[in-house]
Amino acid sequence: MPSRHQQRAVVLLVEDNPDDVVIIREALEQSLTPIQLYVVSNGEQAMKFVRRTDAEALRPSLILLDLALPIRHGLEVLAELKGDPEFGSIPIAVLTQSQDPHDVERCYALHVNAYIGKPPDFDGYVKVIQQLTTWFLGLISLPPAR
Repeated sequence: MPSRHQQRAVVLLVEDNPDDVVIIREALEQSLTPIQLYVVSNGEQAMKFVRRTDAEALRPSLILLDLALPIRHGLEVLAELKGDPEFGSIPIAVLTQSQDPHDVERCYALHVNAYIGKPPDFDGYVKVIQQLTTWFLGLISLPPAR
């Protein structure tokens, strides 16, 4: 059976910490799944990207979303995307420092696909990213983009 993604999967990373961006980018480069990575640093840019207000933007195959974002909080982005039938099927994995049980509950109430605490080191990031890309970009089937 052919792979679901013969070409590069589009991953949108929504992260305002430049150090985390570097680590996640490097971890994605070690992934077995070919990925085209886009990075935005706040919630407003994330919404513009997904809504394709920039003609160059592609529909993400996976969104990695931090919660503590400037301009628009990650919970707002999550609520808007999962509440819109056009974008609700895009897998969103929250990747955050927050271990607050209320944040976990709110994210799952908003239909997040995964809530993951940021690992303490690079090897942890590599492991998490490999598992995420294998699961969301290789193993599971998603409905086609509208």
